[in-house]
Amino acid sequence: MKIAVIDYGMGNLFSVMSALRRAEPLAEVTLANTPEAINAADRVILPGQGAIKGCMNALAEQNMLEAIHSAAENKPFFGMCLGPQVMLSHSEENGGVDALGIIEGTALHLSEITKQYNAEAHNEAHDETRRLKIPHMGWNQVQHFDHKLWNGISQQSWFYFVHSYFMLPSEPEAVAASCEYGANICVAIAKENCFGVQFHPEKSAENGLRLLHNFCHWQP
Repeated sequence: MKIAVIDYGMGNLFSVMSALRRAEPLAEVTLANTPEAINAADRVILPGQGAIKGCMNALAEQNMLEAIHSAAENKPFFGMCLGPQVMLSHSEENGGVDALGIIEGTALHLSEITKQYNAEAHNEAHDETRRLKIPHMGWNQVQHFDHKLWNGISQQSWFYFVHSYFMLPSEPEAVAASCEYGANICVAIAKENCFGVQFHPEKSAENGLRLLHNFCHWQP
């Protein structure tokens, strides 16, 4: 089994690769920074950190967009952190950026949710410690829905987050998990052979390793 971790110069790539090797020691895990490397893999992972405009520009400059679309159509495909936002059709980050469009939807700034929650918390209790910060950083519990990649992972399991934008898929059935952060927000998306999570599996201890193991053995 050959797993390609897409390398476009943004993301905690070696931590992702290390976690994959722990999750599935028999897998051949490689960095992919060319279309040929993506095409040669059996499974593909799109990780990421930073801003979406820089990500899309880098993918285009490295001529990887066509290979990514082909992988998303034909192979198990997994986005992490920024990755699933890039899988959507659009993000309001950087003044508005068109993304890959693998799953229809938009990434919105968390202030769309937190500003109302923080105002209510202040008015009701005048307690600044209840205010939600952006980015959403740290551990949070995840409520997941029916999907093979959640096998062996309990409801309300803890995963590690660092993000300022949240996903809003156009189709409700694309939501594969949610968590509470001022409101119930989507933190995982799924469609056919594609899956993406807002949190960092590679930083999420045993739950993250189990998710990666499930991906390595997933047969969509």
